[in-house]
Amino acid sequence: MRASESNQDYPFAATHTAAAVLDGAGTVLAWTPAAEALLERRSADVCGRPARDLLADAGAWEEVLAQGRRGRERRADREGWEGWEGRVTLRHGSGGELEIGFRVVPLHDGTPGTAPARCLVVGAPLELVARWRQDHAFTRELFLQGRVGLAVFDGDLRLLRTNTHLLPYTGVPVELYGRRLGDFLWAEDARTIEARLREVLDSGTPLAGFNTAVRTLDDPRGGRIVTIQAFRLQEPDDQPMGVAAVFTDVTDHERSRGRLDLLYRATEALGGSLSVLRTVEDLVKVLAPTLGDCAAVDLAETVLTGGEPAADGPMPLHLIRMAVAGPRTEALRTGTTTRFSAPSSASAQRAHRGELVTGIGDRPAHPGGDTVPEWASTVPGARSAMTAPLCARGITFGRLMLWRTGDGPALEEDDLALLEEIAARAAVAVDNARRYTKERRTAVGLQRSLLPPATSEKPAVEAAGLYLPADADSGVGGDWFDVIPLSSARVALVVGDVAGHGLHATAMMGRLRSAVRAMADLELEPEELLAHVDDMVVQVAAEAESDNADDDDDAGVPLPAGPAGATCLYAVYDPVTRTCVMASAGHPPPAVVGPDGTVEYVEVSPGPPLGVGGWPFEPVELDLPPGSVLALYTDGLIERGEGDVDEGMRDLAERLLRSDVLGRPLRQARHDIVEGLPPGRLRDDVTLLLARTRVVDTAAIATWLLDAEPAVVSEARHLVLAQLTAWDLDELSFSTELIVSELVTNAIRHAGGPVRLRLIRADTLTCEVADSSNTQPRMRRARSSEEGGRGLYIVAQLSHRWGSRYTMGGKTVWSEQNLPLV
Repeated sequence: MRASESNQDYPFAATHTAAAVLDGAGTVLAWTPAAEALLERRSADVCGRPARDLLADAGAWEEVLAQGRRGRERRADREGWEGWEGRVTLRHGSGGELEIGFRVVPLHDGTPGTAPARCLVVGAPLELVARWRQDHAFTRELFLQGRVGLAVFDGDLRLLRTNTHLLPYTGVPVELYGRRLGDFLWAEDARTIEARLREVLDSGTPLAGFNTAVRTLDDPRGGRIVTIQAFRLQEPDDQPMGVAAVFTDVTDHERSRGRLDLLYRATEALGGSLSVLRTVEDLVKVLAPTLGDCAAVDLAETVLTGGEPAADGPMPLHLIRMAVAGPRTEALRTGTTTRFSAPSSASAQRAHRGELVTGIGDRPAHPGGDTVPEWASTVPGARSAMTAPLCARGITFGRLMLWRTGDGPALEEDDLALLEEIAARAAVAVDNARRYTKERRTAVGLQRSLLPPATSEKPAVEAAGLYLPADADSGVGGDWFDVIPLSSARVALVVGDVAGHGLHATAMMGRLRSAVRAMADLELEPEELLAHVDDMVVQVAAEAESDNADDDDDAGVPLPAGPAGATCLYAVYDPVTRTCVMASAGHPPPAVVGPDGTVEYVEVSPGPPLGVGGWPFEPVELDLPPGSVLALYTDGLIERGEGDVDEGMRDLAERLLRSDVLGRPLRQARHDIVEGLPPGRLRDDVTLLLARTRVVDTAAIATWLLDAEPAVVSEARHLVLAQLTAWDLDELSFSTELIVSELVTNAIRHAGGPVRLRLIRADTLTCEVADSSNTQPRMRRARSSEEGGRGLYIVAQLSHRWGSRYTMGGKTVWSEQNLPLV
């Protein structure tokens, strides 16, 4: 035998096996060259000697003969075999010992009935024999086992040998020898497998973990999923002789993994939004076509508005189809209003179990017999369907439905169990989204109730505002806008943005808007007004911190603190002087669309946001030609997560021009400006306030400078009466004469210096008296014994409203009267 241990061929092959011929007495008659090489003993030294002399222990000869007797007793169990096998330790020519395995083959001379006179003994190192036997046993058992399929292909990828469980599916022939995979598998599946096997045969690189579908020609409906491991087989001269492949059915494993993956993706989709509609839409897109061909979700009508359905009871729910997915959505959308009752079984109702319907095409859909439920027959061509209620906290919010069509495998109980698990998680997500919807509707309603009318017409401006709340995930915010009428036909334009989202931001917005309106009524300059509001926000923040510090830790989880600050832009436009003065508290600059069609941003000097405290605000004054459009906005319009602020401002300028704000009513143009920003899908609130400037005609303004002499009071009355006659306002002569008389008298008596009297006719008749004093007038109740002190009381009674404001040179006291109806 060859001495190389790397040769894995049959150890007793005649061409290279150590062999000897013995006679009946055990004398060596012949000794092969392979035997000489194995034991390093020459043939001349061995032939003619007893075989026992070759043993390492001569006394072991009897044991060798005993092995022969036992082998002959077992030969009846081996048909066609009369020899026997054993093991023995021989003396090596180098003086050592060598343990070999041997086989004895009787040599007959052809005479019937005679015992063999000689025998052939072949041997090999025991280690090599044991390895060959292990390989033989392994190969034999491998082809006998049935857990995996085993196949040997030749160079043309024809089957040479398989185990009985290669592919234990319907349509696989019993006899596979000489066949190709395409003889019994789908051509597509056979080509896929053979292409990978051909790569292994050509390259010699083993194939590991290749998953593919296997469908037979006789039963192609669902098929199975198998994992293929393959390696190349080689001839002794290293030439490829074929491919050995192992086929493992992993269908159940893949289905289980697919169900877990689907459950994970469905859970991920359910957690992606706090909108009820988007939650169920994302869910059905995951389920179809992964678990079924079509999917739909029906929800109780009250859920859509944040309401909670009644607890499970005998009355069916009124459902509305909210989301569908699949190739036949037209049929699913037809008849979207349904009635739904929980499963009739009491146990199923308690456990909130689903329902599985199979064989839909083979069962009647009309009343009587084993009929198909109405919901299951909604999809044309459906073969099976299942539904599971959306139940959480003992309340049914709707149902989840799934259909399979075509010749694919029908839905199973395992699929229903998966759908029930998904439905349970979906119910929790829908319940959370419903609660959020309820809170958000409350917050949005509160915020909208705190905002002014969307459009307004003032003598100074034509204004139109618009508010788009952020998406459901961000929550309602604290944006606001306002148009505040001031004295002397002036108007204040306000836009603000409270930091954060939620009810706290909305409540803070309401406080800020009220504060700004109250301070605007004091006729403060923009920078002074923002400073006062800034102080108020600082005080609110301090109060919130104090409340949190005083909270009892045992009372539960403390409420979150309110917003820490806000940005605000306050602008005052005067239609008489055609000037606009504004100040910014960390707010983006407004845009001005000039009558010539140019868009420019005002170069404001923004101060810190409200709530920082201790910093001044700088005013900016600019002249606005008549017909200019002033655009005030919040950062949600220019940021939007799509780029930097500069890019957003350029986009806003283009939107202002495209919407034709100069030539169209602002109530129409405002919608075009925010086109493409759908409500409910924004990352931040969007607020836009457009104001087209107007002017008060010079003919509607009358101004007189009066000396600080008591005699000019009479002159002032005559001047006013003459002007009212020119304006055809004689009905207001008496009241205006009294107002002018009282205001001019007070100015001369208490302030001194020159007095300016001005009448402005706009939507009201305004009478202004300006003097150099900084003392604000106060109305008081005069005693019956006092001769004076009733002037401002008379002014208040005759006026629609009255007040005073500081100016650079003193103060101005004004009074407004409604114009008579025409």
